[in-house]
Amino acid sequence: MSVVSIGEVLVDRAVLDAKFSCPLELCKGECCVEGELGAPIDEAEAHYLESVVEPLRPVLPERALKYIRRHGCTEIYQGNLYTRTIDERECVFVIHENGIALCAVEAAWKRGELSATKPLSCRLFPIRVRKKFGLDYLVYEQHAMCREARRQGAEQQVRLIDYVAAPLIERYGREWYNSLKEFVDLSS
Repeated sequence: MSVVSIGEVLVDRAVLDAKFSCPLELCKGECCVEGELGAPIDEAEAHYLESVVEPLRPVLPERALKYIRRHGCTEIYQGNLYTRTIDERECVFVIHENGIALCAVEAAWKRGELSATKPLSCRLFPIRVRKKFGLDYLVYEQHAMCREARRQGAEQQVRLIDYVAAPLIERYGREWYNSLKEFVDLSS
């Protein structure tokens, strides 16, 4: 594995080479229900999520509401903040529609009921932001649940960096993103 530096951000080569396009109807939103920890979040996102529990009460499942009442909607693990999960699986903000796990926060935001959408780490997935030498380090988490997304991305020639362009731009800015694309284009 090699790492490249784009401005003040380190990027694992796998991020640059990956093709990805999530067919939600096939994976059924598995990323929202798979794993021991919820989504990595920052303090501002934690406060926001705590503030939206009440407006989301009508759409959240009773099981999630009970869990949130008892444990809250966020947790700290090894010094980092995460959304809570029920039984170390499903995020407390998951709702199910037509057999697909969706984010209640995102759904309410799309309906214009909330001021912001789901956490940035959810929107960047399967890219994760780690730290290396004090800098953000973007890594590509390749999960079995995303096998179809990789196949479809390769078939349609959708680069991972293009698939998650909006959250990358939100986090690092358009100029940084353009530098990233230029680097990838030149090294292809």
